[in-house]
Amino acid sequence: MDDYQEIRYTVDGAVATVSLNRPQARNGYTTRMSDELAAAFDRADSDDGVRVAVFTGEGGDFCVGADLSGGSLAADTAAASDPEWNEPAGRCSMRIFTMNKPVIAAIRGAAVGAGSTIILPADYRLAATDARFGFVFSRRGFYPEGASTWFLPRLVGLGRALDWMISGRVFDAAEAHAAGLVSSLHEPDEVLPRAYALAEELVRRTAPVPVAVIRQLLYRMSPLDSPFPVQRLDSRLIAGLTGSPDAVEGVLSFLQKRDPRWTETVGANLPDYLPWRT
Repeated sequence: MDDYQEIRYTVDGAVATVSLNRPQARNGYTTRMSDELAAAFDRADSDDGVRVAVFTGEGGDFCVGADLSGGSLAADTAAASDPEWNEPAGRCSMRIFTMNKPVIAAIRGAAVGAGSTIILPADYRLAATDARFGFVFSRRGFYPEGASTWFLPRLVGLGRALDWMISGRVFDAAEAHAAGLVSSLHEPDEVLPRAYALAEELVRRTAPVPVAVIRQLLYRMSPLDSPFPVQRLDSRLIAGLTGSPDAVEGVLSFLQKRDPRWTETVGANLPDYLPWRT
C-alpha cells in the first residue's frame, strides 16, 4: 500500500518514520488508518535498510481516539461476523508486537483510546509534557482494544492498569511517566528530535539480528512458568555465535574503541529455529 491517505511513511538513512496524518481531525483513528499503519510497519520490517521505526503524529495531538463521525469504524465492525476479523487498533498494535525492528513512539498532546492502545507494544514511548493519556473505554460503553489488557499490566503493573482501565479517566504525562508507561518526558518541541537521537544511537551501536531476537525473547519467553526453556534457547543462540561475523565485529569494535560496522541483516540471518517463527 503506497498510496497512503491517512498516514505518512518516510525513510531517512536507517530510520523510518510512520506518522498519523489527519491533523485536521486531531488524528482521529479510522479503519483506513489502521490498515495503512499495518502496511507501513510491514514495509519497515521487510526493508533491511531500515533499522528503527519512529511512530508519531502530525500536528499537536498524537491521536484523540476513534473517529466515529465518518462511520467507517461502525461499518467495519458490522463486518465482524467473519471469524478472522480483527478490530482496527489490534491491526496496528499486533503488527508492532511482531516487529523485528525497535519502535520508538514520540507522543505529544492527546493520546486517548486508540491513541493509548496502539503505542503499548512500542519499545520506547517518549512523551511531551503536554501529553494526555486515557483508556476511556468504560466511559463509552466499549471494551478495550489492541490487546491492551495484555500489554498494559506488563508495563505498569496490574494495580495501575486496573485503575486506569476501570475508571477510564484521562491522566497527564507526569503520572504516565511515574508509572512507567512512558520512558521519558520532554518539552513538546523536543520530543521528536529526542526520538530521532535515540533511533540514531540504536542504529549506530546495536546489532540488528540480536536486537530482533532480544525483543521477541522478552515478550514471548518471559511469561513462561519456568526459565528452563528460555535457557535452552539461550544456549542454542549462543552456540551459533561462533559463525556470526557480527559477534566478531562487536568484540573487535569494543577492543578498538570504535563504532561497529554490522553486516548481518534480519532478512538473511535471523535464526530459523526461533519458536515464534514456526
